Amino acid sequence: MAEPTNTPVPASTPRSTSPAPRQTPIIPNFPNFPSMSSPGSPVLPTKLAPGARPKVLHIGDPVKYNPDTYALFSAQCDIVRPSAEERERPEFIRALKENRWGDFHAIFRPFWGTGGEMGLWDSELVDLLPPTVRVFASAGAGFDWADTKLLGERGIIYCNSGLAAAEAVADFAVAMIISTFRQLAWCINAAQSDDPADFSACHRDATAHARNLRGSVLGVIGLGNIGQQVASRCHHGFGMVIHYYDVVRLPAAVEEPLGGARRHDSLQSLLAAADCVVLCAPATPPGEGDGSGPLIGAKALGWFPEGGRFVNVARGSLVDDEAVADALESGRLSSAALDVHTDEPNVHPRLRELARKGKVMITCHNAGGTVDTHKGFEELSMRNIMAVLAGGKAITPVNMRFLKS
Repeated sequence: MAEPTNTPVPASTPRSTSPAPRQTPIIPNFPNFPSMSSPGSPVLPTKLAPGARPKVLHIGDPVKYNPDTYALFSAQCDIVRPSAEERERPEFIRALKENRWGDFHAIFRPFWGTGGEMGLWDSELVDLLPPTVRVFASAGAGFDWADTKLLGERGIIYCNSGLAAAEAVADFAVAMIISTFRQLAWCINAAQSDDPADFSACHRDATAHARNLRGSVLGVIGLGNIGQQVASRCHHGFGMVIHYYDVVRLPAAVEEPLGGARRHDSLQSLLAAADCVVLCAPATPPGEGDGSGPLIGAKALGWFPEGGRFVNVARGSLVDDEAVADALESGRLSSAALDVHTDEPNVHPRLRELARKGKVMITCHNAGGTVDTHKGFEELSMRNIMAVLAGGKAITPVNMRFLKS
């Protein structure tokens, strides 16, 4: 896994069994801490000495967008924020070993651009956490940088913020889907060329490769929060026919509003049927998966129809960049759009060259990157921690199946 520690917003999300909301899934107005306990919660309220407050380890930048929630958060919890130097892995490990921050109860990472200087949350870090830790709430939808299975086995709930990123990622994905049908990478590059002949050639020839979206089959890999919103926009806004592949069939309440979305039993079946495929599945966290390699590699690309289209707003680690370049050069793919890359911030050199030729749109892991998303990251992370420490249910947990009390 070559994803950087401090990347822009990850774009994968856990699968959802509820329909994607038609409007922005703004963070709900949850009840105020500490009255958030609910029957059946898997975590008991944090037990403290009389007058004591739970301690939260805040890694990364200060809160910027939600002062009112932070005032509530800091009124109920003691917030400890390590310096940037202390967040570097060697010093962070040293601090955990010497219990520098005491027995804290939660880890809070409100931004994706900072707070990840210590790198992968593997056994080297997780095993050093004090036994008091109950919840780790982070910005970002992806969570393949943390061993959520090991955290769960330690009794620590990991909460992501995919709900806050879903709208932004879906909007961006739709723009990329349109790009693959209308050859926007070619059109943009030709218009920027110093040679007027490139403009004329694109004006003349792009028409033969461009298609309307209406009636085309959109294949969605991973019909979770983001996948559902992408599908909804493309079906209702552009008249696309929705097919999907997911580990389980989604309920009728999800499929029917998407025009009766059709589930495929295999990835091969979906790829063969789709005019354009958009990858919205979460990457496999450490400790899970079969180690069989990228989901979209040479074999899977061979299942695409000749001239297929491919969009990735999920994780670079799920795709073999070299194989995508081969498919674009051979014509197996007519166009592609990639927001995420295997070795960020480095983009595969062949893909960069193909982008200059207008064969692929490449962006800089920007899909979820809006101010609105970051507001939601902060709010949702704080609300998750307040809920769990009060003995209530986490709002967006991803590892409950591994939890051991």
